[in-house]
Amino acid sequence: MKTIEEKTKWLKRFRLISIMEGISFLVLLFIAMPLKYTMDLPLAVTYVGWVHGLLFILYIYTVFPTAHKLEWKFGKTLFALVASVLPFGPFIFDKNLSEEEKEMAKS
Repeated sequence: MKTIEEKTKWLKRFRLISIMEGISFLVLLFIAMPLKYTMDLPLAVTYVGWVHGLLFILYIYTVFPTAHKLEWKFGKTLFALVASVLPFGPFIFDKNLSEEEKEMAKS
């Protein structure tokens, strides 16, 4: 049986990674890509893309252990994976996780 403290730790860690990945995706799409194509600054995509790629890999790498520790059902784990490839997806999923964290705090 996992303790509430351990579950909360996993949830907070995953939420932080999720938000960072979501922000990096939005920066890539709405700042770096326009800079590349409107101002001929391809290095913006190179650097932001590299950071986003690392954060994306970290996100995917942490989804499965987090889902296991928090005992997520298949649908919720799938939602986490789909959210990672949609703009604003991690923020929508984070709202769900925020509610889960509040429920844990009540326990």
